[in-house]
Amino acid sequence: MNAVPLNTVFLDAATLTPESHYSVKDVFGDDSQLDMSPGSNDWDIDPQSLVKACQNLTCYAGTRTDQIIQRCQSADVIITNKVVLDQTILQQLPNLKLICIAATGTNNVDLAAAKAQGIAVTNVAGYSTQSVVQICFSLLLYLSSGLSSLQAATENAGWASHHQFVMLPQAFQQLAGKTLGILGYGAIGKAVADVARAFEMKVIVAQLPGRPAGYNRMALPQLLPKCDVVSLHCPLNDNTNKLVGDEFLSLMKPSSLLLNTARGGLIDEQALANALLNGSIAGAGLDVLSTEPPDKNNPLLNAEIRNIIVTPHVGWASQQARQTLINELAKNLTAFEHKNPRNRIV
Repeated sequence: MNAVPLNTVFLDAATLTPESHYSVKDVFGDDSQLDMSPGSNDWDIDPQSLVKACQNLTCYAGTRTDQIIQRCQSADVIITNKVVLDQTILQQLPNLKLICIAATGTNNVDLAAAKAQGIAVTNVAGYSTQSVVQICFSLLLYLSSGLSSLQAATENAGWASHHQFVMLPQAFQQLAGKTLGILGYGAIGKAVADVARAFEMKVIVAQLPGRPAGYNRMALPQLLPKCDVVSLHCPLNDNTNKLVGDEFLSLMKPSSLLLNTARGGLIDEQALANALLNGSIAGAGLDVLSTEPPDKNNPLLNAEIRNIIVTPHVGWASQQARQTLINELAKNLTAFEHKNPRNRIV
């Protein structure tokens, strides 16, 4: 690739590499830059495609809001995964020409403000589909197979001292014949449906609020009572914010499971906590919460809720997906330099 003669700042590069790799102690410290040299131990993926696409690249492990202006004052390009760039910040960065979002979702950048200032914005779509699908089914299998109780049954010599060859602490359900309801039938939703059908599940697709009626889509009041599993793959917007609330949950079967590998804000977390505690639904598997990192008082982290598994927003982050992501960022940068509107959303 030809080098891009632009000053580029990556605000939160540590989101793309495991904590076990990078040596930075304080991700927000003044010396929190990641080593981008070939073979660097700060990475489990190869960042050289991005290095080669940039003439001047600075990669901070993490950046607080109050550090953005100082770090980006002379930046032509900002790369951000989840650092928020709002109108107030953008107005203080007169040199900024391009924002590369290191993700598919764009809710951390004020797109209207960027457009008004003539700042181009790109994202990366489709890089993590199989990674998200894998985590989605990991959550589902954990819940449907009762893996936590099975693991507990083998601990402390429980199985070793059992009276027969099988130790079945509780019944578990097979997925074959169950009905999966999918909310959001884009690339990830369709890939989830493909895997579900491999398990011989029946798949039905929801009509999302605020969307034109689609072919073979079912309204939520009709869909939810039919589902054994409901999986969320829709964007977070005004129509879907806290979509999963008391009314939504009341329409689900008491034996059903809820999965969310999309956005935490799709769920009214107190309503879901109540539903799990009172048995309105059987369980939930979540890879996202409304605020990340979560508040320690988040109701879904209540230790009394036993029928839930929460993972820390890792669905997108398989090693292969992160490598694809960094390669796509490099291609977006190079395309911008060559005036090629690649993955442009503004």
